[in-house]
Amino acid sequence: MRDLPAPGRRFDALLAAAQRAGRLPSMTAGLVRAPSTGSAQAAGLAWVGRTGDVVGERTGEPADTQYRIGSITKTFTSVLVLQARDEGLLALDEPLASYLPEAPYGDRPLRAMLSHSAGIPGEPVGPWWERSTGGDFAALVEANRDQPARYEVDTDHVYSNLAFGLLGEAVARVRGEDWWSLVRSRILDPLGMGRTTYQATPPHAQGYSVSHLLGTLTPEPHSDTGAMAPAGQMWSTVTDLATYADFVLHGHDDVLALPTLQEAAVERHPGSQYGLGFRTVPGARGPLVGHTGTMPGFMAVLLCERATGTAFVGFTNATVGLLSVPLATSMLDALAESDPEVGEPWWPTTDVPDEVRELVGVWHWGETAFEVSWDSGELRMLELRAQAAYEEYHREDRGWVGTDGTLLEVVRGSDGAVSHLLSETYLFTRTPYDPSAPIPGGPPEHA
Repeated sequence: MRDLPAPGRRFDALLAAAQRAGRLPSMTAGLVRAPSTGSAQAAGLAWVGRTGDVVGERTGEPADTQYRIGSITKTFTSVLVLQARDEGLLALDEPLASYLPEAPYGDRPLRAMLSHSAGIPGEPVGPWWERSTGGDFAALVEANRDQPARYEVDTDHVYSNLAFGLLGEAVARVRGEDWWSLVRSRILDPLGMGRTTYQATPPHAQGYSVSHLLGTLTPEPHSDTGAMAPAGQMWSTVTDLATYADFVLHGHDDVLALPTLQEAAVERHPGSQYGLGFRTVPGARGPLVGHTGTMPGFMAVLLCERATGTAFVGFTNATVGLLSVPLATSMLDALAESDPEVGEPWWPTTDVPDEVRELVGVWHWGETAFEVSWDSGELRMLELRAQAAYEEYHREDRGWVGTDGTLLEVVRGSDGAVSHLLSETYLFTRTPYDPSAPIPGGPPEHA
């Protein structure tokens, strides 16, 4: 675990305040921080905290105690689908019926299902699937066979748990292996996430609902959701989800490449905050990518900030409370303040392409001047409207006089045109000076 340059007390205070305000039995959370530039160290936990009483079968270290992660499970299903797409086993714009001929909503494309814009109802027909023992896929198909779609594809956005139950079976069908076996072999094992499981394994938290009036606890069932498991079944720990956050931030050669993960985080329906199975929300330094999750007795959040290489992972063992996006953003803001990103050093240019040389200089859009320059392999355009003047000059009989009393001398050549400007020993020319050529008035001096 990396030590922060500032104490983690502020993170403890934020977590404790959320636990008190939400009346939550326990909260466990962690902050992930990428290593400094040039370090060979992998990204890891910068801080782990717990507040309250886990009240589980057997409590353990905060970073190793399991909680249910709810709909964060959907991102694992999305990774499986995108793996299959990248390997040519399925196409996102093909309808579901191409892979599950017997399934309801067979005309809906996989891409729209991943982004919750396929018009599929949010919940399956039957008892509350999150709190019930689920049946197999055949039973899910039979129960939902005659239910109409809610709207046409891509005309609206309605979050659909049912869509992910269907997607999990689709990827299982093209691989010839059940959904959970694929999660384990194609994601968890390559990433080394040994404490992420289908059902709870000790030490783990017990899920509760909290009485609104009395503040007492009622245990919630730890259900096996069956065919709906791809929508929200899994259990995990702070340590394992920190590993998963590092994967979301950087990709992994044996799981999914970073460009595909970036594709999955692009919002597909305006205002929806959802890409292809991943949620993306605004943050102070750029978008936050990940997902939130709820199941009876549990809430969870995983949000990654690519701009800084940081992430927040959090759990609670209560059905409702204050474990949400605002807490995650507050934690990430506090981390950015206490452990700021150092960033890459600037390096001088050693090789300028010919196609760049003919582009740099001053350009105008209408009456507005822009400077085009080359820096760190990028062509940059800067509007030349000074935010703070270097010096201001007014006209007097003796010439242009600055606010500090210095004289700006206008030097003309033999043809009468302005050759250069002098302010004491500071020389201003229309073009950069050539160190090998003589300079009017001698070389510039620097304070």
